[in-house]
Amino acid sequence: MAEQYVLDLQEVDEKQVSVVGGKGAHLGGLSRIEGIRVPGGFCVTTDAFRRIMAEAPSIDARLDQLARANPDDREAIRTLSARIRRTIEETAVPGELATAITRALARFGERAAYAVRSSATAEDLPTASFAGQQDTYLNVMGPAAVLQHIRRCWASLFTERAVTYRRRNGIDHRAVHMAVVVQQMVLPHAAGILFTADPVTGDRKAATVEAGFGLGEALVSGLVNPDVFTVRNGEVVARAIAAKKRAVHALPAGGTQDAAVDARRREQPALTDAQVVRLVRLGRRIEARFGHPQDIEWCLDDDGFQIVQSRPITTLFPVPETGDQENHVYVSVGHGQMMTDPMKPLGLSMWRLTAMVPMHEAGGRLFVDVTRRLASPASRAALLDVMGRGDPLTRDALETVLGRDHFVPPLPDAAPGGPPAGGASVPIETDPAIVTELIERSRASVAALERDIRTKTGPALFDFLLEAFEEHRRVLGDPLSLRAITAGMEATWWLNDKLGEWLGEKNAADTLTLSAPDNITSEMGLALLDVADVIRARPEVVAFLQGEGVEDEGFLDGLAELAGGAEARDAIEAYLDRYGMRCVGEIDITRPRWRERPATLVPAILDNVRNFEPGAAARRFEQGRQKARKKEQDVLSRLRALPDGERKAAEAKRMIDRVRTFIGYREYPKYGIVSRYFVYKQALLAEAGRLVRAGVLREKEDVFYLTFQEFHDVVRSHRVDDRLIQRRKDAFRSYHALMPPRVLTSDGEAVSGEYRRDDVPAGALVGLPVSAGTVEGRARVVLDMAEADLEAGDILVTTFTDPSWSPLFVGIAGLVTEVGGLMTHGAVIAREYGLPAVVGVAHATRLIRDGQRIRVHGTDGHVEILS
Repeated sequence: MAEQYVLDLQEVDEKQVSVVGGKGAHLGGLSRIEGIRVPGGFCVTTDAFRRIMAEAPSIDARLDQLARANPDDREAIRTLSARIRRTIEETAVPGELATAITRALARFGERAAYAVRSSATAEDLPTASFAGQQDTYLNVMGPAAVLQHIRRCWASLFTERAVTYRRRNGIDHRAVHMAVVVQQMVLPHAAGILFTADPVTGDRKAATVEAGFGLGEALVSGLVNPDVFTVRNGEVVARAIAAKKRAVHALPAGGTQDAAVDARRREQPALTDAQVVRLVRLGRRIEARFGHPQDIEWCLDDDGFQIVQSRPITTLFPVPETGDQENHVYVSVGHGQMMTDPMKPLGLSMWRLTAMVPMHEAGGRLFVDVTRRLASPASRAALLDVMGRGDPLTRDALETVLGRDHFVPPLPDAAPGGPPAGGASVPIETDPAIVTELIERSRASVAALERDIRTKTGPALFDFLLEAFEEHRRVLGDPLSLRAITAGMEATWWLNDKLGEWLGEKNAADTLTLSAPDNITSEMGLALLDVADVIRARPEVVAFLQGEGVEDEGFLDGLAELAGGAEARDAIEAYLDRYGMRCVGEIDITRPRWRERPATLVPAILDNVRNFEPGAAARRFEQGRQKARKKEQDVLSRLRALPDGERKAAEAKRMIDRVRTFIGYREYPKYGIVSRYFVYKQALLAEAGRLVRAGVLREKEDVFYLTFQEFHDVVRSHRVDDRLIQRRKDAFRSYHALMPPRVLTSDGEAVSGEYRRDDVPAGALVGLPVSAGTVEGRARVVLDMAEADLEAGDILVTTFTDPSWSPLFVGIAGLVTEVGGLMTHGAVIAREYGLPAVVGVAHATRLIRDGQRIRVHGTDGHVEILS
């Protein structure tokens, strides 16, 4: 096919990104919307860019050097990218290409003024906005100047910023091409930006207009503060008029200049309210065309509004699809499960199929719709109470939404209520045999699953799994299990409330629950200390584990050849037999388990070898038990000295026995879930392996990008949509850039909540106190458990800690997380081990730098940065 160097904007639409880049494709799409005016012009296509790259000397070698450069070596990237830009700018435009461009200019007027704008093929896509990373030149006059600026746009694909962005986002430099948009220049009275959704809160029903005098360059470059208008339901509901002292204007001979605005005009609005409302109406049309909220650059001339750019707002968290027009309020599942990373489609659908309540998916995360529970006064109070005890930020976010007029219409009390699920409110005796029986029931159910699934393959496996999910939910909803969990939590709350009231004790339950029995998660951390004891005594094994060979997942086989290696391998294998189904982000069945990647545990084992003496596990557990016993004696003796002290002491004793009986069991149901998950996963991966061998799938892990039902359909039909899998992979990658909110509304508003406390020292980071005590030490900011390198006395700072992080807890002095609540796994284990801990600290991993000295106030709920 003949190369096409120039296309008129009228010939282009948004499907032609590969030909005219993201900006060109969007402008072509815009020009086709009725009632939307776009300045006339043309696109210099990616064919032209490829031609110039072929003509440019030594460009291939330099691109190879750039691909090999360390992304953290800013000097190397700066030097290489500057050389590539210079080469492109100095390469002559071939004759037939220059002719095609000058012919296009003649159609619009050679002496006219133009905007010359870069348009990369990876720019302005729904999942990545590259705003401001390539160049735009305004008021360019004459064919020679236009050609020169087109070369500059091509070169701008290799600015240091654009190169670094691509490296960080895994985009190949050779996979991105640069088109250039050349448009007739608009000389506006006012210009600015329209967001068709609130870019800060995400509210899809609130549009924001920013406006200034002259060209929009003054706003984009930060030269002036704009007027800001908020529009909802067709009317301006808020406005802030700025003193606009400067404006950018086009010069008669070409180029632009910023100049002072007449003092009498500075505080006049750049747009009237009627113009703002009209502009938002145009924005809604554009949004409807592209199917996403848009960030739109506009300008206003004598003839009305012209649109010069529109791109998706990529920072907004998606809204769950409901198919109705009702208001909905959603609570994040990930915050309760201590796993806010995105999940793959198979993981999402498996969790939904095995969950006790309906869930909704958005942005690779799960949410529960709590609208009906908020609508009824009785269920609202219960929900807010549970949320407030677990995570005050979620409660505050819900109360913020409830404070809005009519967002949650009230229901009569009887509507959604009924007794609590599973009859959790029925009292239960304080009897350790109950916990023993529940653990045995769970083990028996997992053993039956392992036995019965062995013979199932093909469609029969999926039918069997649907039945297994029923059993999964039955075990999870066992009324006795729910009552045991509730008893432990209520006893904790009772002790904290009453001992606070009677003795002025803050969070007394934290010490009283140290080394509580039957806590499978804290046992898991201590058991890895026992593994370290076996390895510490065998120097050859320690040296082997410190070496490079451990990256290979078959390293356990290599242990057997070393002196003492067989015993070390047996110790690790025994640990994996009991805990190998666990991993970071374990609620997503697609995540690799420790049994699948045992090397993940090696850094934690080596930390334990280095930081502990033999027998540490038993000593730690016994010390915790003695500390709890001493605290109990102290509390009871102080209570007896109070008025009505014998009764108070007797009640407290009953609750201490109760909390120690049941609080450890709180961790077991999750262990049961994850044990079942690993059985499901092994069967499903075996099925995926059969599909690979039959030539249906390229690789086993492709099934992770299908839902359970879609996987079932592929097994039945032996046909798979490769394009669907690729789209899902791209979407999953994009979800990593999004942080799920604790509370999300159907309007798209992300509500984070606030602590609303005035007892925090100036400069301290506020959070939720979940494990008492104060500790000072070196902060270790760890985002990947496999890369942890901890010394005794370090304080772990991370995003979230699900149960798989507990092996690290044995070696640290304190804990700070961004996500968590009073009863989430990290909090429970921190209390078990006696670690001062503060969770729910917003942006902790950004505000605290690795290596800084910090002080964690686990009783009062704040963190001080000391150095």
